[in-house]
Amino acid sequence: MTIKDYLNYNCKDTTDLVSRGVVTIRKREGREFKAGGAWIYDNEIGSVEGAFPNGSIVTVRDFDGYFLGYGCINLNSKIRVRMLSRREEDIITPAFLYQRVKAAWEYRKSVIDTSSCRVIFGEADFLPGLTVDKYETVLVVESLALGLEVPTAAPLIGENSRPADTTEAAATAVPAGAGSEAAFTKDAGNETARKDNPATVAGAQRGANLKTIALSALVQVLAEDGIAVTGIYERSDAKVREKEGLERSKGFLSEEFDTKVPITENGIRYIVDVKDGQKTGFFLDQKLNRLSIHSICKNAGEVLDCFTHTGSFGLNAAIAGARHVVSIDASELAITQAKENARLNGLDERIDYIVGDVFDFLPKEREAGKQYDVVILDPPAFTKSRNSVKAASHGYREINADGLRLVKDGGFLATCSCSHFMEPELFREAIAQAAKDAHKRLRQVEFRQQAPDHPILWASDASYYLKFYIFQVVDER
Repeated sequence: MTIKDYLNYNCKDTTDLVSRGVVTIRKREGREFKAGGAWIYDNEIGSVEGAFPNGSIVTVRDFDGYFLGYGCINLNSKIRVRMLSRREEDIITPAFLYQRVKAAWEYRKSVIDTSSCRVIFGEADFLPGLTVDKYETVLVVESLALGLEVPTAAPLIGENSRPADTTEAAATAVPAGAGSEAAFTKDAGNETARKDNPATVAGAQRGANLKTIALSALVQVLAEDGIAVTGIYERSDAKVREKEGLERSKGFLSEEFDTKVPITENGIRYIVDVKDGQKTGFFLDQKLNRLSIHSICKNAGEVLDCFTHTGSFGLNAAIAGARHVVSIDASELAITQAKENARLNGLDERIDYIVGDVFDFLPKEREAGKQYDVVILDPPAFTKSRNSVKAASHGYREINADGLRLVKDGGFLATCSCSHFMEPELFREAIAQAAKDAHKRLRQVEFRQQAPDHPILWASDASYYLKFYIFQVVDER
């Protein structure tokens, strides 16, 4: 597809995309959802009725038949339904999705610099499973839900002037990976798919999927504000897609373009590698946290930036006034990119880069008698499931203790966790234990979270994940 295709798609189309499927929640189940959560789990469902392709938008009702909402179903996932709306009067159409996307963009304009930002943040923007990052005029998309990728009744791109063909002959066009078609009876204990059910196949669709509709809407919404999107790249290559029954996907969703994208953040220039960089290429969620370290680095002599990725915290330390920065990361690719970013900003003479394991490096620095005015710890998530939270807590305790031992008396530690399973109190306790291990006292300067373009939706735990502290560190006295 081309950018012109996205611009020309009829996002005001009013084709109803809701299938005939009905999901009923078991009695006394769905507490998290009823409290405002965005997901319904497999063990909360009593019955699934109707004939529809897996991934379709279904109606959700409680045990007594009362309407609860509309959501995308995945019969192969523990997260069985991802909710799109709780209002019965809503009609889920391309026009509805356009308004959702427009609201997400209007919110960003009100809270943050939008030159590079997260434009869509899944459940927190009521577009479950969909993430879109904007790097100047390039969009990078990540899809983590089956419901975003199955065909709907909406017109295809290029066919926006006529309705999608939903005849039995066209129904077989459901692509590989979209999930098996299934028909169900009202059986509270057994959701066994009956494949190749004639009614199901006849009800399949071949129109544009929700991801394509949402991207078309975003391209058009940005165009209305004078922003011409020049390229779209997909980074749906996370392992978690396998839990949805989806293959990993990566590549151009528009005309090809240079995937090394220049951006400017907080006055610092970067090259973002949207093709081979981590996640979508850059960690936009730390934008304001990077800015927050300027005050503690402006008079610093030595700064240590651990898990530097493409060098962003170290660059902010240097541009704030730190005389010398040491930045370390295990990824040679990341360090290569970090060095290029330093050269772009004329800071390469003040930053030394090391490819290495931070867990090995910190104790060696201590043995060598090294001390720093500021130590920054920005590790990857130590846990991606509740089952490993205990081990993750130990990891955070260890890395923070090692970091604290390198901070001069009166210096500063900036430390964070990006795992939503590491709840704030658990992370705080790990740091407290680390301070005790290192025989240091902590004076909290700031507690921060992810930037507001990654909004935290209350009652949706997954949307709150980044915890960021700045402490002054003093020796025990």
